[in-house]
Amino acid sequence: MKAQIGAVAGKIWQALKGGGEVNISQLPKTLNEKQVLVYQALGWLAREGKIEYRTKGSRTYVSLSDSEWNI
Repeated sequence: MKAQIGAVAGKIWQALKGGGEVNISQLPKTLNEKQVLVYQALGWLAREGKIEYRTKGSRTYVSLSDSEWNI
């Protein structure tokens, strides 16, 4: 399970690097992954300080943290 979460975290990182800010509710469909794995992977990336969240109204968006853009 840990390997799957890590793989999905990599897919999320790549998607954010290529597309900027994304509504988190769209990520499972965009990545063709199960919602539970996407949310676990987001937690992994957040814990590592690789992503930032922004809420606008009832929607939550995620993007790479500033430090990740230099990689």
